[in-house]
Amino acid sequence: GALRAMEVREPLRELQSVLRAVLARVREGEPGEGRKPFELQHFWDALGQTFKVTSQEATKLILAFSRSPLTSAEDCQKLSEDVQNAVFAVATVYYWLPKGQGTTLRKMVRDATTEVVEGMIQLTETILSAPLERLSQEQLISTGGVWEACEQVSNLPRDNQAAVVSALAACLGVVKDALEEMEHALVEGQDPYSDIMEDEELGFPGNRDTYWSEADRKLLSSCMGLMKASKACLKKVLGVVKAYGKADSSEQIAQLDDLADIANEISPSVDELALSMYPPMNQVTVRFNAAKLASVLKKVLEITKTSHVCPLSEEGWVQFLTGAVDHNMNKIKNFTQGQL
Repeated sequence: GALRAMEVREPLRELQSVLRAVLARVREGEPGEGRKPFELQHFWDALGQTFKVTSQEATKLILAFSRSPLTSAEDCQKLSEDVQNAVFAVATVYYWLPKGQGTTLRKMVRDATTEVVEGMIQLTETILSAPLERLSQEQLISTGGVWEACEQVSNLPRDNQAAVVSALAACLGVVKDALEEMEHALVEGQDPYSDIMEDEELGFPGNRDTYWSEADRKLLSSCMGLMKASKACLKKVLGVVKAYGKADSSEQIAQLDDLADIANEISPSVDELALSMYPPMNQVTVRFNAAKLASVLKKVLEITKTSHVCPLSEEGWVQFLTGAVDHNMNKIKNFTQGQL
């Protein structure tokens, strides 16, 4: 029995090391600029098909190991080869997608592909670590990851314009959250830590370090102005990319990628500024982080203005928001003049 169990598992161990190699290649690999002309619709049909086949192979593998009698070594060899071929096909089709279709789109397709391969590795791991007789219900549930990953293909953006819309919407969500959190802290009154401080048993005396001074509060309102401008900026850029963004020419595709790349820097910059705003506040650090955010916002507005997503009719708000960023940054500079 033990020998047979080893024989059955051997193909799965091999499968696992092949899958790890595929995973590494998908993560690092460069796309092939294919020999035949690239056809976006054909690519999506093929990718959808390979994800579907992989999902079916995962099901077969699970069924083989969750019923008695135990599957034979030959069957296991065959199942492993089928899984391997299915995952190779997924990776191969992913490689068809040229960089010219947009780096934002490619990253999203790469992430989806990676998740499928990781899900399959997880599944073989589950089978290998289970007692051979049969997989329990819980173990089967833990394999759901591979099916979910395979279903992701239907939610993927179909071109770089849709990919950039989705990336910008995600950035906007993060910035909205950061802004709400900060507004909440300010409303909590003079002291964001009052709930901790009032607890006598904890033995905290009211500590000056946990309050904002008058000077801090002046600075805070301009920092909030900058955070609000970040939200407005992402909202507006998202709107024009939805309305005017195109992915028909390589120039349009590249412009959208440039926008997504710089917009991606907004939320970490907002977070950094927000963190430095809590008491005890170091005004020089706040000024430095504000300046970093302001320069990212100016860049986003500049790139928007010079790209195809900004017809003349939209230039008014670009001007307005550029002014708002400058206005708040100048106030921050004036408030912190004495600190430098």
